[in-house]
Amino acid sequence: MSNAEKPRVRGSRLTHVVNELCKSEHGLLSWLARGGRVLPSRDLVVAAAEDLRSALFPGYYGPSDLNEENMRFHVGATLDRVRIVLKEQIKRGLCFECDHHGPDCPGCADKAESITAEFFELLPRLQHTLATDVQAAYLGDPAATSTDETIFCYPGILAITYHRLAHELYILGVPLIPRIISERAHSLTGIDIHPGARIGERFFIDHGTGVVIGETCVIGSGVRIYQGVTLGAKSFPLDQQGHPIKGVERHPIVEDDVVIYSGATILGRVRIGRGAVVGGNVWLTHDVPPGAVVTSEK
Repeated sequence: MSNAEKPRVRGSRLTHVVNELCKSEHGLLSWLARGGRVLPSRDLVVAAAEDLRSALFPGYYGPSDLNEENMRFHVGATLDRVRIVLKEQIKRGLCFECDHHGPDCPGCADKAESITAEFFELLPRLQHTLATDVQAAYLGDPAATSTDETIFCYPGILAITYHRLAHELYILGVPLIPRIISERAHSLTGIDIHPGARIGERFFIDHGTGVVIGETCVIGSGVRIYQGVTLGAKSFPLDQQGHPIKGVERHPIVEDDVVIYSGATILGRVRIGRGAVVGGNVWLTHDVPPGAVVTSEK
């Protein structure tokens, strides 16, 4: 084969690979069957979440040379930028799941604008709740030297920040984007919190790696959990086709002021009563009364 022929052969092989990758028979390109609807951009959603974190914790994330004079400008400019990006990404998510219109559906555009406005109105309350989480981390860890350290360094604070953002969008009915945000936190921290989980104030995850909190979990205020804890489902009710039924309440309810130590696994719609302590490596599939102490059998 001559040198002139080699590039043509390589090009032909590459064309074949491209054609194979762009086939839709395997189901990985389901969006093609939806009228060419444009998906949300994962990169833009992740960047927006990080910008929101810098607005919720000004001076800690983003520019570090803020003062009282320029902080308002920074927060305002950041939120203005995020509002534009987030509204477009929410619209894309809504349009993708819309059964009646294409990517320029006016109903989805109007709904996205309304959701975005409502979400931004929630940010001051969300910041207040995060302040209680930061205080819980500082008070709950004897190794913490300041609340500043917990904001800068603790994976639990990063995870709960992303979760509280994702949860509000989830409650507002936004498709796809809450999971993108929560899985970003998961990839950064090893803490997996489904955006549907409801978590009260003063929540603290210490260390954090390997924590799993399922979609229908309800967690009260002042709860502290350690690494490797699973709050999961015991079983999944199935439909006639053998597929899990969506939306069933299947995860634990953890009442106020509960402590769950490392490696504990709590499965099913069980209730852990207020002030209870669940010891390390405990396997639980039943209710625990308030104030009880549960340890693993030896």
